[in-house]
Amino acid sequence: MTQQQLSHYSFDNGLTLVGHHMPWLQSAAYAISISAGSRYDHSEKVGTANFLCEMVQRGCGDMDSRQYVEALQMLGMDSSSSAGNYQTHYGGAMIANELIPSLRIAADMLRRPILPAEQLEDGRMVCLQEIAATADDLAQQAMNEMRARFYGDPDGRNSDGTIESINRITLDDLREFHQSHYRPDGMIIAVAGSFDWESIVDEVGQLFGDWKSKPVPEVETTPPVTAAHHMPFDSEQTHIVVGFKGFTTSHPDFYLNRCAIGVLSDGMSSRLFTEVREKRGLCYTVYASNHMTKKQAGVFCYSGTSAARAQETLDVIVEQLVHLGNGISKAELDRLKIQIRSGLISQQESCRSRANSINSDWFHLGRLRTLDELNQTISSITVDQVNEFLGRHRPSGFSLVTLGSAPLELKEHGIPTTPIG
Repeated sequence: MTQQQLSHYSFDNGLTLVGHHMPWLQSAAYAISISAGSRYDHSEKVGTANFLCEMVQRGCGDMDSRQYVEALQMLGMDSSSSAGNYQTHYGGAMIANELIPSLRIAADMLRRPILPAEQLEDGRMVCLQEIAATADDLAQQAMNEMRARFYGDPDGRNSDGTIESINRITLDDLREFHQSHYRPDGMIIAVAGSFDWESIVDEVGQLFGDWKSKPVPEVETTPPVTAAHHMPFDSEQTHIVVGFKGFTTSHPDFYLNRCAIGVLSDGMSSRLFTEVREKRGLCYTVYASNHMTKKQAGVFCYSGTSAARAQETLDVIVEQLVHLGNGISKAELDRLKIQIRSGLISQQESCRSRANSINSDWFHLGRLRTLDELNQTISSITVDQVNEFLGRHRPSGFSLVTLGSAPLELKEHGIPTTPIG
């Protein structure tokens, strides 16, 4: 892979700027994360962070809502935004020479949003529509329930909130949340693509350097709810989510776990796809994915199937999870490495992907990793290392969420099935 130039600069107010210089590109991108996620929402007004994420883009600085949109269009910028649990994220990709003008608009959006009262209900409607979309997605409902129970509150919160909580949020609530939680402490600005690093440092310093830091608010947490849970729904389909302990990016065993779960679920040659769908025809979809917050992590296995075959589907999924503890083969690991390396090569051609990646690296690890380092890490993993890891960390302690007409039984398969704590 091409040698990569990574840089970082820490400002006195707690903001960190990170960059990946990609001079072979004619584009650039930024990924901004600010420590203002849903974990800081009032418990009766969950969704405030997401609501504010929508409203700050309805005019800022000297621009009203229409002028803001037109300014982005004139820059040719493809923008994105989302509220997560720990952070709210804003991103944009554009022609390289428009990166600094784009950052100037982002500074106004983050520091000087208008939050127009006349558009409050329009913003509320957008949030309610997002909730309605999830209400129609039964698979997502089941996954959200698993996350809420697996991590507890606030780590397991759905950042969208509920219809009731969104309707409680006032303009004053949004202004107060912005005043309290939009701050430079812990903020990360990642840039990737073709740019001059010194110019970016100077510009970010001018845009954000005088922003005063604020105390980080304390958050009360509740423990996970680990009992198996069924969500009644009159349907011919059943949605199944099985969860068990995973590893965060900062854990030394993260990539060993990543390889093990990849063998289980990545691609049409994976064990879950082959054993549950292809050989037995039990379901229309099945997969497992790694999921994490800042300090917690899980592996969530999902399957959508018919109500008549739901129990058998669950049984086979758990059998495959248990069987994974017996180890993987070299051929399975070799196939997975090819897939992962292919993804890394694709990242090398995408400034947006790299901006998001180095932003995440700084948040989770406090350092930056080149694609060469990631490639070397994956390439050096041996089947003996993965199997030794699985010997120490066999999938177990399963949690279960089901959505459908009838609950299912999480049967024992030669190991304890006590849910995690």
